[in-house]
Amino acid sequence: MTPRLEEVTPGNFDTAVALRVRPDQEHAVSPVVRSLAEAYVHPRDVAWPRLIVDDGRVVGFLMAFFDIDWHADGSVHRSGLWRLNIAAGEQGRGYGRFAVDAVAGELRRRGGTELYVSWHPGPHGPEEFYLRLGFRTNGETSGDQTVGVLDLS
Repeated sequence: MTPRLEEVTPGNFDTAVALRVRPDQEHAVSPVVRSLAEAYVHPRDVAWPRLIVDDGRVVGFLMAFFDIDWHADGSVHRSGLWRLNIAAGEQGRGYGRFAVDAVAGELRRRGGTELYVSWHPGPHGPEEFYLRLGFRTNGETSGDQTVGVLDLS
């Protein structure tokens, strides 16, 4: 397995928006097309959408966020993983870990020391995945989602 990240382009857009997670996970993550629309309306240096490609196949999608005004009042700025969609038939092959590691590497490159993520709690959600990777809950919620943080230092 030699996955890599690729930018979303006109040439791979249709493949990107066709990516689907398992049906039992659809409640927990937005479709890629919504993520790309959100990336479009944020400044280019805030949203970082990327495809996860392995051996010519699109196996997933991630979108990171950089230096977001977390409380919309200027008091706290954070960076982290905004979206992670691994294709239904590609789960359990290490692509999720690769995605988190790739975002962590990009954050370190930019001088970051913490990686934030939020998830929907409950069955079929990604909580166990994130906790296994070392994220810890910090007692916060974002809407109805649990907030986790990974120390990158």
